[in-house]
Amino acid sequence: MTLHFLVESSTDSDAGDIVSLTGAEAKHAAVVRRLRVGEAVTVGDGRGVWLTGVAEEVAPSRVDVRIAQRVVHAMPEPRLVLAQALAKGDRDELAVQAACELGIDEIVPWQAARSVSRWEGPKAAKGRERWATIVREAAKQAHRAWVPEVTPPVSTAQLMEWTETHRVLLLDPTASVRLSELEPDGRDLVLVVGPEGGIAPEELDRLADAGAERVLLGDTVLRTSTAGPAAIAVLSALLGRW
Repeated sequence: MTLHFLVESSTDSDAGDIVSLTGAEAKHAAVVRRLRVGEAVTVGDGRGVWLTGVAEEVAPSRVDVRIAQRVVHAMPEPRLVLAQALAKGDRDELAVQAACELGIDEIVPWQAARSVSRWEGPKAAKGRERWATIVREAAKQAHRAWVPEVTPPVSTAQLMEWTETHRVLLLDPTASVRLSELEPDGRDLVLVVGPEGGIAPEELDRLADAGAERVLLGDTVLRTSTAGPAAIAVLSALLGRW
């Protein structure tokens, strides 16, 4: 499979131009992936630009790629958003990584009532940065033209406001409507996944009263690390992405 790399900022490069990878990306290409001169690669900016080219110069500090073709991919519509509750250990990070590989378009860290992990003060910025790094690497591995944004963490009250502009879906094992029976209506879809122990009953009621829909993923209860990715797979099929 052709190796894929990311440039640090958006690019207007076109066929015939040289695009240079520098810093950690160049070192990764030259040292870890062992890229060789003459090898075909793809380069993206994470915002839809997709460049196909050939490596002309390869060094740990700089990799030059001669571009042969430029394609711009539009952001998928409707967009899929994951509101992932913070969880202990690396369970939320596993969810974020898999969600990115499977096609999520935006990730929202959610400080749920039952979240054992708490992002407060400087820890919030550090946690968001950690998730963004995971997302970037997962998007690169999956050869995605768009790298999902990781937003600042939100509270339940803030999540309730999303119902005004998005179709918010609560993954609830007690719901009567199956996610696989959902009929998309063109609005962006927000999947809300609870932490260990699930979404607290009072949060379910508050979000439902605000306009969110309770949906059943299946007959089994999944971990917080697998529920979101499983739901993304279902929605991707319903939306015709897969």
